[in-house]
Amino acid sequence: MRILGIDPGTRVCGYAVIEVNGPDARAVDYGVVRAGGDSLARRLQAVHDGLRTIIDRFGPGVAALEGAFFGKNALSALKIGEGRGVALLAAAEGGLEVIEYAPAEVKKAVTGNGRAQKGQVQQMVRVLLNLPEIPQPEDAADALAIALCHFHRLPR
Repeated sequence: MRILGIDPGTRVCGYAVIEVNGPDARAVDYGVVRAGGDSLARRLQAVHDGLRTIIDRFGPGVAALEGAFFGKNALSALKIGEGRGVALLAAAEGGLEVIEYAPAEVKKAVTGNGRAQKGQVQQMVRVLLNLPEIPQPEDAADALAIALCHFHRLPR
């Protein structure tokens, strides 16, 4: 089974595909979809198209992403919401089940601490997936953490 982790954004969207084989998980591919341009509509279309390409290429069965974000900056929350909407649409079009996790739940699943710092999460992603170095860019590492969170929630 393959899990697609998505760290949504309107300019940079992190993605990660992990393969689950019983109690083990391995990274198949990870990176970012970069959406250039001045028009929000074009950037969102680029993110959508990039995610659809990844879904078609790797054939995941489920998409995992962080749930709605509520922060002090309303504009940032709105932009994250727009990116999430595009990610949800791409997953639905690809026939994927979509599971959402709170940021603290992702951190806890990967590090054991729901209030872990970003560097701690990135280091544990590297360790858990036996990667030679901390995955870059940061958005891809976040997507790997989200995919791992779903992996840890699977029934054994």
